[in-house]
Amino acid sequence: MPRAYAELTFTPNVRAVQEKQGSAVSYAKFLAPEVSGGDVLTAREAEFIAERDGFYQATVSGTGWPYVQFRGGPRGFLKVLDAKRLAYADFRGNRQYLSVGNLQSNERISLFLMDYPNRRRLKILGTVELIDVEDDPDLIARLHDPEYRAVPERAFVITLAGFDWNCPQHIPQRYTLEELSELEPEQ
Repeated sequence: MPRAYAELTFTPNVRAVQEKQGSAVSYAKFLAPEVSGGDVLTAREAEFIAERDGFYQATVSGTGWPYVQFRGGPRGFLKVLDAKRLAYADFRGNRQYLSVGNLQSNERISLFLMDYPNRRRLKILGTVELIDVEDDPDLIARLHDPEYRAVPERAFVITLAGFDWNCPQHIPQRYTLEELSELEPEQ
């Protein structure tokens, strides 16, 4: 686990539970002064992100309740802008605007990117700047695949706070129809 992610997630309450459950010693090493990382996206993360056609996203409401939803689009719709920023075009959906509304009072976001066939996952924590289409049409054009039939309303520009690759221990292998067709031998 990289230090940036551990610093954000190993709160005093978490450390107390780790202590009680006997895992504090093994996780303390991630907070050691010589440990670093998890605050700059590398080619490994960029490649993984570019292959995803969806991810889970969590925001927190003004009343403190978490809200998790699935965001989908064409493969690679979540884009790495640079080593500290990611972005995607936010498409018109059911028009409830829960995530957008939540971000008005708390700019924090968590993304959970899954690769079920290979049993890998990437967790990302960051803050969001919402940019409306009319405020930066060039950015929206860079983020939106014109062949994808959806109407972008804004961009989510995420500044990275930390990331972590999770262990594959309990990830089931699942495949999309496209992935299954790639596995089937040709007849």
